[in-house]
Amino acid sequence: MMLALLLYCYSHGVFGSRRIERASWKDVSVRSICGGKHHPDHDTICAFRVKNEKAISQAFLRVLKLAREMGVLKVGTVSVDGTKIKANASIHKSLRYDRAGQLEAQLELEIDELMAKARDAETNEPRDQEELAGELQRLETLREKMRKAQETLEKRAKDTQKAKKNDKDDPDNPPPIPKPEPKHQVNLTDSDSRIMRKNNRCGYEQSFNTQAVVDATGSMLVLAGRVSNVGPDSGQLAIDIDSVPTELGTIETVIADTGYASGEPVQELQARGMEVVVTLGKQAKRHRRAHEFRPVPKDDPKGKAPIVWRKPWVVGMRRILESERGQQIYKLRKQSVEPLFGIIKQAMGFRQFLLRGLSKTNLEWQGDLPIAWSPAPTI
Repeated sequence: MMLALLLYCYSHGVFGSRRIERASWKDVSVRSICGGKHHPDHDTICAFRVKNEKAISQAFLRVLKLAREMGVLKVGTVSVDGTKIKANASIHKSLRYDRAGQLEAQLELEIDELMAKARDAETNEPRDQEELAGELQRLETLREKMRKAQETLEKRAKDTQKAKKNDKDDPDNPPPIPKPEPKHQVNLTDSDSRIMRKNNRCGYEQSFNTQAVVDATGSMLVLAGRVSNVGPDSGQLAIDIDSVPTELGTIETVIADTGYASGEPVQELQARGMEVVVTLGKQAKRHRRAHEFRPVPKDDPKGKAPIVWRKPWVVGMRRILESERGQQIYKLRKQSVEPLFGIIKQAMGFRQFLLRGLSKTNLEWQGDLPIAWSPAPTI
């Protein structure tokens, strides 16, 4: 019953646990799912979703396996794409590393001044003492937030250094402990979220980068999805492909847009025997439409010398894209993965996460993806 309740409400754009709880009282369809007598509260709905994450994922996997057995799902060719979804946090709650240090020093001075006033009990009324105690607690809480913000950024810098380490590092001469750049930021509401923008023509927002892998051979079923807090898509391609369950079959062809045009992940997938079709950004700029709607920039490449393609993987990819077969394969991307995000954002109305943190937003996103392509339960 609880799984059917989530499926129905999500497919009809009702995501919040409190809204689902209200629907169990007011919506006739939801009341029918709940048997007319059960009204799970929002805490129960949240607990069910979190505690049964693996079971829900297995239920969706069983649906995909069934689709494969029936011949509906063919995993040979897949499309990969990503979209930015707003985090449950305000961009105005983001704090730079250098500013956090400055505020901590300022708060230290203000706390010392208040402590001095509090010690002067003879000149203060009891009411003044209570006000001082409240203000002192507020400043100490704010100072603790500044310290945690700096610690979070310092941990990120250390984790980045660990990721870059390799076997050639000298154990006798370890690298110095890295420090974050002054401009590095952390959000005080959701430290896992990042400031991102969809493209150069959009504004910055506190967001997550959501990814999806879709069957491009006709069924348009969602094979995998995950949430990343890395803005660019360039390093996500191989990770996205690895997130597809191996039980569904072997991936032969991968299609992605220019955001995924990065040599290392493309070559990694090619080394596994997969055919990768990814557009090249510079090539797209060279081939402008004859009647471009937007103003042509001053550095418009039209009429300039052609680009000299040197990297082997780029030369090979350009050859694929210029072939008739490559063009036919790439056309499958727009009709498979692009509609998915349109349904999720426009039809279902899911444009912002309700949960916080990378693990919880992954749970929320992975629940939305299969429902976007599944029909509403029959009542």
